[in-house]
Amino acid sequence: GRRAVNAGRAAGRSWALEFVLLGAIWGSSFLFTQLAVGEFGAVPTAGLRVAIASLCLLPLLMFQGHGPQLRRHWKSVFFVGVLNSGLPFACFALALLYLTTGLSAILNATVPLFGALVAWAWLKDRPAGSRIAGLAIGFAGVVLLASDKAGIRPVAAGAAPDPLGTWGPTLGIGACLLATLCYGIAASYAKRYLGGLPSMVTATGSQLGATFALALPTLFLWPARTPGLKAWAALLFVGMVCTGLAYVLYFRLIEAAGPARALTVTFVIPVYALVYGSVFLGETITPWMVACGLVILLGTALSSGLIGWRSKPEA
Repeated sequence: GRRAVNAGRAAGRSWALEFVLLGAIWGSSFLFTQLAVGEFGAVPTAGLRVAIASLCLLPLLMFQGHGPQLRRHWKSVFFVGVLNSGLPFACFALALLYLTTGLSAILNATVPLFGALVAWAWLKDRPAGSRIAGLAIGFAGVVLLASDKAGIRPVAAGAAPDPLGTWGPTLGIGACLLATLCYGIAASYAKRYLGGLPSMVTATGSQLGATFALALPTLFLWPARTPGLKAWAALLFVGMVCTGLAYVLYFRLIEAAGPARALTVTFVIPVYALVYGSVFLGETITPWMVACGLVILLGTALSSGLIGWRSKPEA
């Protein structure tokens, strides 16, 4: 009776705290990536991030006795890692050279939109009316957000001219959307081919796969000038906390609260990212960015089925 109720309340408080912590950690990944990418470059930043995360997760995997399962399924898991970590992390690192952390985080909130779209096209998981409306609303929000110059990173005084010129911010927005599309494809692939695997196997194997995929590009594109201590510290934090620890928290959250509740962490990440960017980087939060972000989040909630409307029953 009472003991069971108290235990349920304690469990609820526990996952709620982990939910808030996970949102805060993933929201900070944009800040710390931005601090690192200016000195490391996009690909080395992504390559080191997944390598550091692999070093954190691999001992946990071995301790839990999942090594044999990873060896049996390494090809599929490594492939997911390229789609779910390697390419997206490189894309977001590239985007942060041109976009503010807040704008990048808002665009990251389109992940469930692309997830629903890919599942519809590939797995024939046709969404209901409210979810189709959500896709339209969400992508309309992206178009409105991209049509404005709010969130474009200003060029530093004395900086060398960018060879891309005015196309840099457009490339940044495209890189963010390519990253979220990769996340959507990876989710459907994992659902189809990796069902039943322990979450730690998928998490660790994906980081290892991304590490191997980015190893040569990282070495080839390594910066000529040695990055400073600040950039190294930021990258270590992104790898250890925003990737390694965050994966552990995320899968704990799925087990404790269920996948539907865990998915809603997408909604709080932009809030944290906007606050961090404003406080620590002096980035401007415009009403237009906030309004478009709310439109995108509404579309995301509808398209992922977190909210919806019910049709009236027939008489």
